Amino acid sequence: PQVVVLTNSPLEEQLWVGDFCHSRGIKLVVADTRGLFGQLFCDFGDEMVVTDTNGEQPLSAMVSMVTKGCPGEVTCLDEARHGFETGDFVTFTEVEGMDELNSCGPVEIRVLGPYTFSIGDTSGYGDYVRGGIVTQVKMPKHIRFKRLRESLAEPEMLLTDFGKAERPPMLHWGWQALHRFMQQHGRPPRPRHQGDAAEVVALAREMAPGAELDEELLRELAFQATGDLAPVNAFIGGLAAQEVMKAVSGKFTPITQWLYFDALECLPEENKETLLTEEQCRPRNSRYDGQIAVFGADLQAKLGNQKYFVVGAGAIGCELLKNFAMVGLGCGPEGSITVTDMDTIEKSNLNRQFLFRPWDVTKLKSERAAAAVREMNPALRVSSRPDRVGPDTERVYDDDFFEALDGVANALDNVDARLYMDRRCVYYRKPLLESGTLGTKGNVQVVVPFLSESYSSSQDPPEKAIPICTLKNFPNAIEHTLQWARDEFEGLFKQPAENVNQYLTDPRFVERTLRLAGTQPLEVLEALQRSLRGERPRAWPDCVAWACRHWHRQYSNNIRQLLHNFPPGQKTNSGTLFWSGPKRCPHPLVFDPDNPLHLDYVMAAANLFAQSYGIAGSRDRAAVAELLRHVRVPPFAPKAGVRIHVSDQELQSAAAALDDGRLEELKASLPSPEELPGFRMYPIDFEKDDDTNFHMDFIVAASNLRAENYDIPPADRHKSKLIAGKIIPAIATTTAAVVGLGCLELYKLVQGHRRLASYKNAFLNLALPFVGFSEPLACPRNKYYEVEWTLWGFEVQGLQPDGQEMTLRQFLAYFKKEHRLEITMLSQGVSMLYSFFMPAAKLRERHDQPMTEIVARVSKKKVGRHVKALVFELCCNDDSDADIEVPYVRYTIR
Repeated sequence: PQVVVLTNSPLEEQLWVGDFCHSRGIKLVVADTRGLFGQLFCDFGDEMVVTDTNGEQPLSAMVSMVTKGCPGEVTCLDEARHGFETGDFVTFTEVEGMDELNSCGPVEIRVLGPYTFSIGDTSGYGDYVRGGIVTQVKMPKHIRFKRLRESLAEPEMLLTDFGKAERPPMLHWGWQALHRFMQQHGRPPRPRHQGDAAEVVALAREMAPGAELDEELLRELAFQATGDLAPVNAFIGGLAAQEVMKAVSGKFTPITQWLYFDALECLPEENKETLLTEEQCRPRNSRYDGQIAVFGADLQAKLGNQKYFVVGAGAIGCELLKNFAMVGLGCGPEGSITVTDMDTIEKSNLNRQFLFRPWDVTKLKSERAAAAVREMNPALRVSSRPDRVGPDTERVYDDDFFEALDGVANALDNVDARLYMDRRCVYYRKPLLESGTLGTKGNVQVVVPFLSESYSSSQDPPEKAIPICTLKNFPNAIEHTLQWARDEFEGLFKQPAENVNQYLTDPRFVERTLRLAGTQPLEVLEALQRSLRGERPRAWPDCVAWACRHWHRQYSNNIRQLLHNFPPGQKTNSGTLFWSGPKRCPHPLVFDPDNPLHLDYVMAAANLFAQSYGIAGSRDRAAVAELLRHVRVPPFAPKAGVRIHVSDQELQSAAAALDDGRLEELKASLPSPEELPGFRMYPIDFEKDDDTNFHMDFIVAASNLRAENYDIPPADRHKSKLIAGKIIPAIATTTAAVVGLGCLELYKLVQGHRRLASYKNAFLNLALPFVGFSEPLACPRNKYYEVEWTLWGFEVQGLQPDGQEMTLRQFLAYFKKEHRLEITMLSQGVSMLYSFFMPAAKLRERHDQPMTEIVARVSKKKVGRHVKALVFELCCNDDSDADIEVPYVRYTIR
């Protein structure tokens, strides 16, 4: 074998297996969990070679200058920081003048600043002229591991929580004492048994004479020796599995060599001694004995009666449901789990969404996931739904639904849905477990009503978009040509067909189009005219001819026009070459039906074009190549007076004056819908995972042809699919670890922990390896008079004791009396219900109407029976007439 993994193994066995493996070059991983404690050890031999320490894409930057000297200094373009670190190795390509750099192997660098670094001696090289790309090279790293026997005496540890730096050395002794206790008694210490725990502490004393021991910690370890918690197993198991992958692949940095973990904050915050007695924690011969040993039988009943909502049944959703089934959440008479996901199972889900099997493909995720966990624990009261959460499903997930919940666990893959669920949880004051992963990176955030800030309180920086002019005329990386190819797909096979169908069915389509901003009316009408008249194919040969002509337009004519406007040697006003730095000078391609890439493009483009018109395509390459020999391509000559924008600023300021005459002419030339009875088009939605549908064939060919125009190295199908399909890397190990940490927060929520310091937000990157925890941030506290309030809002009972609802007059008076606040404006959603400057007649009319009636009148919508409360936003003045900020008001009506 290449790797041996030991779990739940006595120390004597670990030692002899450790010696055996180390001497034979077999790698070893040891993993163990005891209740809320975890231990992990790795020995990957004397000569472990790591080929990629962090899993990040190699960085690259564009060079603007290299000096001659010892050392030579390299300056990069100041578009973006180079991001290199001292000690990195780099290679150079496309450097003009100092050609020696292009042929030398990887060189080590020293970073001088965000845009500069030094390399070795360049004094004997040619003079730098221009250009060049510098790329980071991953160099192999050698790591030497000690065998278990040596490492036990001189441990090297990876710290997981900087707030508990003193615990790992303690647990290292504690675990050895635990092994000795089990060797002497043939059993582990009993749950909460004082005598057994005292003996474990005494054994640790013998092994570490003179060391200052944390006896309380060691007692806890002994108390929990028979503890077995699914979330801790998921966390340690996820890490251990990733270490095995590192051992066999050399990818990512291994743990050197010990990792200790504990989550004692999960235990009761107060009265631990009275709540967790030997009687409470004794085995009951139930499937939850390993959990009862840690938390006692009362919490087990509490877990069973929880009602939770799991939003999403993908990778994180599957792991959450598995953990919930194992800990017994929602398995009691009062409990329930609801899982929703509108998605169906695809083949590519099977590598990490482990509740699904090959025969589940095409079925609903939520349904199959619920069925799978029901088999794991038949007591689990789980129901599945196929709805997307959002404003349009608020009749399904209404006040009754949310108010009954104890909490929500998000398992989403986009920020918008996360923000929406966060708003719902804040509104209904429900705890939220939020987690996410990206490759080896993961995070957990816990949102606790009235204590912590919410998910929406902090935001990630927005993703950088590629400038339009870079895409249109100046690509310099394969990402740019792939995005261009995606835009081309939408603009050729989806958008035109959608517009044609709208034009044919909606009589006001043209009128609406003419009201669009900028050059959009012209673009839409020109495309309509092309689709319905100029380029409409009658049969398959027309589609091939169209694809051939479109190839010429994109890869020859447009490039020739660009070079006509900006010839290769042209200089800018400041005397630098126009085609330099990030602008790569392109060259036109010459069409050749015998070139496989050219034929790939025509095959894909012609078939997709045919499909959008409902014409049958063809896969016969030889026949298409024959058709191509007879296609007449109109000659092209670059024109004078064509504007090409060099930057996005220039593009925005050049808001073209619309030629009304041209618009009228286009409108007149469109065939009327009556002339096209029964005709419609078929828009194509991009689908990356079907290899027979020509979608990826088109993207790969379109992108690589454009890359050839600009001398950018092409990308194979796999890499193109990852970038163009925006595939987010996802692996089962990170998901298991992240959800394990999330479910530890669940234990705290169910017990009702009230100290913010008891909760932990987590961040991890298994590639580095790094695990870190932080206390959630408190919700900001605001004040009016001496009253504190937070983002969690406050409530007003709309129904009076007599069963009648408050009128506007009573609502205003209530705030004046109870809060000493004068309401100056009052709104609900986008409807203004009251303002101090309202006309007197309107005010008289509204004053004595119930609040819900005013809402219904102003919004022209009835308040549905499923609505139990409304949200009001207020502007208020205090006694001194100063504006006061107050929270939203939740006005309950049922």
